[in-house]
Amino acid sequence: MPYWVSMTDKFMSGWGMANNKINKLVIECETLTETIIVSDNARERKEMIRIFIHRHKKPYYNPNRYFVSEHKKTDYDCWFIPGYFHKETVKEKIKKANNS
Repeated sequence: MPYWVSMTDKFMSGWGMANNKINKLVIECETLTETIIVSDNARERKEMIRIFIHRHKKPYYNPNRYFVSEHKKTDYDCWFIPGYFHKETVKEKIKKANNS
């Protein structure tokens, strides 16, 4: 049974393809583990807000108000890599350099 992670992209909302609309990104996941990874990665991005997990059906957004981009692992594979968008702090970089 597929899962979906939906989020609002603050940066892309209101202009371009989403002119005068809210830009929604919906990513389909095959497993709960993938869903958790994608939602965690979304939380690492400051432009992503209103992050939700959907289990039983793909979310619907009124096209008069929302511009929706739907993606799968095949076209958004980096979203499925744990911690892909995590930015290392200076302390983490120093610690890693001292341990090598």
